[in-house]
Parts: sequence; structure tokens; C-alpha cells
Amino acid sequence: MKLKIEMIIFDVDGVLVDVRGSFHRSTIQTVHHFTGKRVSIAGIQKWKSKGGYNDDWKLTTAWIRELGVRATYDEVKEKFMEFYWGDGHPGNVARERWLVSPARVRRWFGRFELSLFTGRTRRELTHTLELSRTKSMFRRIVTMDDIERLKPHPDGLLRILNRRDPALALYLGDNIDDAIAARRAGVNFLGVLPHNSHARRLQGAALRREGALAILPNVTDLDRWLKARTAD
Repeated sequence: MKLKIEMIIFDVDGVLVDVRGSFHRSTIQTVHHFTGKRVSIAGIQKWKSKGGYNDDWKLTTAWIRELGVRATYDEVKEKFMEFYWGDGHPGNVARERWLVSPARVRRWFGRFELSLFTGRTRRELTHTLELSRTKSMFRRIVTMDDIERLKPHPDGLLRILNRRDPALALYLGDNIDDAIAARRAGVNFLGVLPHNSHARRLQGAALRREGALAILPNVTDLDRWLKARTAD
């Protein structure tokens, strides 16, 4: 069946931006700071696959508590942000890598209305968008600062839709909370998980159960999928 897509909505982390060196590294360092224990990115993916942990500060706090340390959310958030932004030295944010070229985003912009729905703060998102030179191509942007209920609640997608037909929209995300939010909003969903990755092994089947139309190995494979599945 061919789909008619007018709006493409992107999650940011893991879809448009490689955050293994920034957010994931900050989680690992924060857990080590409070517990003295070494954890891995594979462990982060296990937490993400449970659902309800789209907020990295919430995930890190829960992980620290599971390891036996009673740190508060605010304490964890403060230390996490020191690692992310840096405290008198370059932070992990400098390790982020944009996964799609401005030229490709511009081509999508020429065909579709583009938007972003992310669990980042507005400050974090503004920083990476300014570096990517793509901010002007996204018509609507919803961050965690703009809504009260985070993913898997669909509030951010509904805000972007603004009462328009959800069947005309496509959302790309990389975890179970993204897929649930899309299903609840009635929006078409594509998973983005690299081939042979731990994330794909943990979450690929779950994303399909939540209604993912396909699992792309990379966001740049969107062009091929659109050509095969959408009406002219």
C-alpha cells in the first residue's frame, strides 16, 4: 500500500545525531561517579528497551539506585550536566556527530514539512542545530521544555500535528518510547537502528510490535524507503 506523507518528524538522538560520545558517555561517567562501577552502552540500551526512560537523567538515576546508591534525581542531573557541558574543560557535547548532511536535509525540506520531537532540552537542541546549519529547515520543534508529559506520551507529536491528519505524518525514532508515542498519536513510524547493533537486537522486534512500518539501519535510508512506499 502506498502512503501519502506530507510531514516528516524526526527524533534527534540516535536518529540525526550520534550521541554515544555525548549523552551515553555522560550517563556512564555519572553512574561511575556515584557508584564507582563501570557500566557500558549496552547497559543503556537495556534500560531504553524497558520503556519510560527517554529522559537520560531519569535513566541514570534509576541505574544508580539499582546499584545501591540513593542519589536524588537533582543530584544526578547536576553531575550529568557537568560531564555533558564541561566544567572548566570541554564537555562530552563536543563529541557529538551529526549523521546526515545539511544538503540531504535540504532535499527533504524541498518535498516535506519537517519537524523535530526530542527528549532533549531546548538549550541542548539549539546547540547541535546551530552546528549542523539545519535549524531553519524544521518548521516545528518540540523539546522536553515544551510539554509536561514526555514520551511515551504522544503530546509532542500531537502538538506538531496541530489537529491535522496523523496519517499524513511519519515519525522516525530509535527506541520503544518513540514507537509507543507514534502509535498513540496515530502517526506512521519508522525505527532507526544500525544493522548488527545491540540496540537493534534488543529493540527491533519490540518496535515492530508497536507498529513500526520498517526498521532502517540509518536515517539516510529514508530516501529509498520513501521511494518504495509513498505515492507521488
